[in-house]
Amino acid sequence: MAAIGIIGSGSWGTALALTLLKNRHRVVLYGRQAMHVEEMRRNRYNVKYLPGIRLPEELEITHDLEKAVRKKDFLVFAVPSHAFRQAAQQVSDVLDSSSVLIVSVTKGIENETLMRMEEITLQVLGDRDVEFVALSGPSHAEEVARDIPTAVVVAARDPGAAQIVQKAFMNPQFRVYSHHDVTGVELGGALKNVIAVAAGICDGVGFGDNTKAALITRGLAEITRLGVAMGAEKLTFAGLSGMGDLIVTCMSKYSRNRFVGEQIGKGKTLQQVLDEMVMVAEGVRTTKSACALAEKYQIEMPITEKVYQVLFEKKSAREAVTALMTREAKVENWG
Repeated sequence: MAAIGIIGSGSWGTALALTLLKNRHRVVLYGRQAMHVEEMRRNRYNVKYLPGIRLPEELEITHDLEKAVRKKDFLVFAVPSHAFRQAAQQVSDVLDSSSVLIVSVTKGIENETLMRMEEITLQVLGDRDVEFVALSGPSHAEEVARDIPTAVVVAARDPGAAQIVQKAFMNPQFRVYSHHDVTGVELGGALKNVIAVAAGICDGVGFGDNTKAALITRGLAEITRLGVAMGAEKLTFAGLSGMGDLIVTCMSKYSRNRFVGEQIGKGKTLQQVLDEMVMVAEGVRTTKSACALAEKYQIEMPITEKVYQVLFEKKSAREAVTALMTREAKVENWG
């Protein structure tokens, strides 16, 4: 039995807290908003982010960061990518140990620095002995919380760290594979959100299955091109954090990124859609980072480029698809 602190009381942090509780670990769930934490403690439901799922009495829910961080075997970071650096710094300020194992379930790339979560963690906590593990894969919180069979991957540069996390999370409903390609697993989890926005745009406009199948396939190709240029392994993107997560995020009714694209495809502005949402759609911010990385590494990413133009330059969805379909003829070269 391990003592585990989860930083972030959104849908994913809450769902993973339930998974770890079922595995008989001692779990403390930290929430940044005091009123939200108090409501969860009192009602035993996370109505705002994960409605309909009762929170067991043994789940400790707190607004006290020290209580969530100190004397823990490892910490799970379940915060949006734009809040990750601040969360890491706040954790660093209250850590009571010179060594720490951080499990990131965040899927994004920091806009300002173009850093992955591993890089941010090592930069902020660099004066400590840090083990970093990325957990990713096709895993909507709404299904994990209801024990729908799910498979994910944990990646770490130290196989021992990956095995610790694998053992802690794995149960008959939540299968965990281990991997060594942290860069690939993080990039797969982040970049698929951009393609999911594109898939949603196609749904909103009214395009069909043919369109979405082509989009997913070619989207994976450009994700892979960028990933390999950044040091990832090509085959990682054929796995759970690549193809697996891409499929579920482009197809699912739970996908926030697909929803954003769908609403834009139906004619709403990006600001209108974001104003109506409670949860974060990482793909919006990641589109900016992905385009900047494509330019930095001189990688062709036409779908990502068109998503950027639709989101931020007011290009119409139909114009974007026409531009993609009328590009010069090419040989299919996957990845």
